[in-house]
Amino acid sequence: MTTRRNLLGLAAAGLAGPLAAPSLVQAQTAWPNRSIRLVAQFPPGGLVDTVARLMAPAMAQALGQNVVVENRPGAGGIIGTDTVAKAPADGYTLLVSHASVHVFSTATRPTLPFDPISDFTHMMQLVEAPNIILVRASSPFQTLDQLVTAARTRPVRFGSSGIGSAPHLLGAMLSSEARAPNLDHIPYAGSAPAMQDVLAGNIECMVDPITTNTQQMRDGSLRALAVSTPQRLAMFPNVPTFAELGFPKLTSAQWLGLSGPKGLPAPIVERLTSIIPPILARPELAARFVDLQTMPRNPPPAGEAFVSIIREEITEWTAVAKQFSIVVA
Repeated sequence: MTTRRNLLGLAAAGLAGPLAAPSLVQAQTAWPNRSIRLVAQFPPGGLVDTVARLMAPAMAQALGQNVVVENRPGAGGIIGTDTVAKAPADGYTLLVSHASVHVFSTATRPTLPFDPISDFTHMMQLVEAPNIILVRASSPFQTLDQLVTAARTRPVRFGSSGIGSAPHLLGAMLSSEARAPNLDHIPYAGSAPAMQDVLAGNIECMVDPITTNTQQMRDGSLRALAVSTPQRLAMFPNVPTFAELGFPKLTSAQWLGLSGPKGLPAPIVERLTSIIPPILARPELAARFVDLQTMPRNPPPAGEAFVSIIREEITEWTAVAKQFSIVVA
């Protein structure tokens, strides 16, 4: 019979092997045995935070452990994203990844503290948010044509969530495609302060994901002049698409996904990718996604299919950023 003294001697000699500590397989099998943090790399109230807080309770129920949303904003989402890139690959730190960082920051910044592909385990796309161009209810611009016509002869200011953001690039594309050189970009530190200036009349319009704006569109305090979806939205049938107004290049969406640090063990990846589609399809979440007009694909792209989308969009938007000389120092 092996005594405790013998075991200690084996461990000291480096021979105890599996007797000294649980194996990696055992550790993975036990996952999760404590709370998981779900990092949202933007402030509370925005697109990422909204989706993260919808997903977290359902994930907690499916996994049997608390899933705590942790907001880590800063540097256009780079700080929170980098936090996850450098976290242990143990399944206890996950990220609601965002095209704003993985695609648009990659396209517009000379360097990032991480590689948007190889430093992450990209598991599944969650939802996509179309972009809209918005004016306040009292704006004289009733249509997109009126707005771009004005911007051909005088300054018309559009706000965005920041330099190099998807709304910034879309506004630059609209200015070029509409031959409206006076459509001037005003960057903000997030969508909320830009919206405050739109409502106050300090700027004429803004480009933004639809998600957090649907209520004000319904109550009439905001008017959308165009949406970036291929077809009109059923909830807002009076809002034309950019494509039907003659700007098909502005057809796009901003995705959110579920990602983790690189090297996330396969059993953890498999478990997470198995629970996400049923969560996205839950009636209460599906209804909320419809309410926000920010919905999943069916089926949601997973694994290499998700990674392929990220690679393709990086190539596409890097070309746009170069075309308009948009660089974030």
